[in-house]
Amino acid sequence: MPNKPKKEKTTTKATTNSKPATGKEANENKESTEPTVTKRKQAAAVNNTDIHPPTTQLTKLHPGPPLIKSIKRQSSSRFNISKNRELQKLPPLKDATPAEREELFAQKIRQCCVLFDFVQDPLSDLKWKEVKRAALNEMVEYVTQNRGVITDTIYPEAIHMFCCNLFRTLPPSSNPSGAEFDPEEDEPNLEAAWPHLQLVYEYFLRFLESPDFQPNTAKRYIDQKFILQLLELFDSEDPRERDFLKTILHRIYGKFLGLRAYIRKQINNIFYSFIYETEKHNGVAELLEILGSIINGFALPLKEEHKAFLLKVLLPLHKVKSLSVYHPQLAYCVVQFLEKDPSLTEPVIIGLLKYWPKVHSPKEVMFLNELEEILDVIEPAEFTKVMVPLFRQLAKCVSSPHFQVAERALYYWNNEYIMSLISDNASTILPIMFPALYKNSKSHWNKTIHGLIYNALKLFMEMNQKLFDDCTQLYKVERQKEKDVLKGRDDAWKKIHNLAIGNPQYKEMSTLINTNGVAGGFTSGNDDFDPDPEDLTAEKMAKEADQVKKVQGKNKDKPLIRRKSELPHDNYTIKTLEQHKRPDDYLKSNMES
Repeated sequence: MPNKPKKEKTTTKATTNSKPATGKEANENKESTEPTVTKRKQAAAVNNTDIHPPTTQLTKLHPGPPLIKSIKRQSSSRFNISKNRELQKLPPLKDATPAEREELFAQKIRQCCVLFDFVQDPLSDLKWKEVKRAALNEMVEYVTQNRGVITDTIYPEAIHMFCCNLFRTLPPSSNPSGAEFDPEEDEPNLEAAWPHLQLVYEYFLRFLESPDFQPNTAKRYIDQKFILQLLELFDSEDPRERDFLKTILHRIYGKFLGLRAYIRKQINNIFYSFIYETEKHNGVAELLEILGSIINGFALPLKEEHKAFLLKVLLPLHKVKSLSVYHPQLAYCVVQFLEKDPSLTEPVIIGLLKYWPKVHSPKEVMFLNELEEILDVIEPAEFTKVMVPLFRQLAKCVSSPHFQVAERALYYWNNEYIMSLISDNASTILPIMFPALYKNSKSHWNKTIHGLIYNALKLFMEMNQKLFDDCTQLYKVERQKEKDVLKGRDDAWKKIHNLAIGNPQYKEMSTLINTNGVAGGFTSGNDDFDPDPEDLTAEKMAKEADQVKKVQGKNKDKPLIRRKSELPHDNYTIKTLEQHKRPDDYLKSNMES
């Protein structure tokens, strides 16, 4: 568990949260009035040179027993197959004279606009498919290794070829049996035409990244309609395709300043539809990863548009049932906003508490993970605004019968920065937490939780012995009041019972009730009440806490969230996804003007 002070924690985020800080961010915050913020960002500038959101996983599947499928889920998209597919192999570009090279390059691009059938008859047109594959490979190498080859003539040809090959209708996400597709459980539907599509993506990415590429020329062809069609492809089930799309859209956002606002608006529209209408979209994690790099580059002070995006889009994304698919990227975006503008901390935490899951324990663990990341960067002044509702929720988590939820909440007491915040506000926090901690130290079914609770109680006692004793006495008084209320209720029922016995019809009615199978007599409702609280000593709590340290060490690297089940998977799919080479390991920030 993270346990570093606040300043140290930020400078080591590359290892703890997979998101190092950046010197650019420090330069944007020169006018900050909070000295702790300035120190943290100066330290980040010294220790880090880049910043990036967490990378989306290509596959969440694990090798299991081999799966024999009656239906191969590799049909994918509908392509308009070209009628004339007989391609003539053209001479290599390197053998052409400089005068002929541009026209030959354009001819090869036009050849690659021919579409083939990879679904109905995969073995058809093998000779011409190989001609197209070789031409794409040659063009990727040609654009990468040569300069001055992207001329005004090439722009419309290259972008048209990209549109012909990639902009198509995606199939609905479903299992072979017709059941609803579950992104956490089901293996993705791989693109059958990927041998060609991969090279088209690779070529277009090299085209965008080429030093010869001129955005002012390309903007006549890469327009709003192009962006809208590109964003529609993010719903593809194939994670390899979404990985390329993510990198390409990131490059377009960086190079086309006039399209930035439009891209953000259309991503917002996708999220609105996902949250409030369908709750189905395959590319949410990738879109959030792009937004994570965009948020890093936001200039200060933040625009109202960006604040509205945080509160009206990112926070409602927490309520979708498939949160686990994109939660790392979502949490990263939220934390980046709070590092930019600490004043947003209160509405964000209140929003998280509003969407806090009631009956979904794995989702509750994710919320606790994100909340700790937020507390790692929170300012003390902002913490005091939210500590009461926050620790009321943590008290409920500590009392959760699901041991992973209680365990994750109690790990907060291993975080030094959070403990420093608690210590500064112990007079408010301890009275909220003490009843839940004490009651569950005796009643929780899991022994590991007992040790963690005793560790938390021991830390509270070391903070302020007098306050701890006062809370203990107050707890005893409250318990006695509750017992007195229950005793009064019992006495009232006993009085009524005794009056009933004096009624002449009592015996007749009592016999009738017993004959109908209804138990007679009076039972107290105080049987399940907890025993009297015992005096807590530092020695006893230290002993209980030490007993669980060995268990903690064994479970240190054990994931708190597990997949629902270990179903058999297609090993071909897993192997294919593992062999995919990412076009870019991390997305870098694009600075806003």
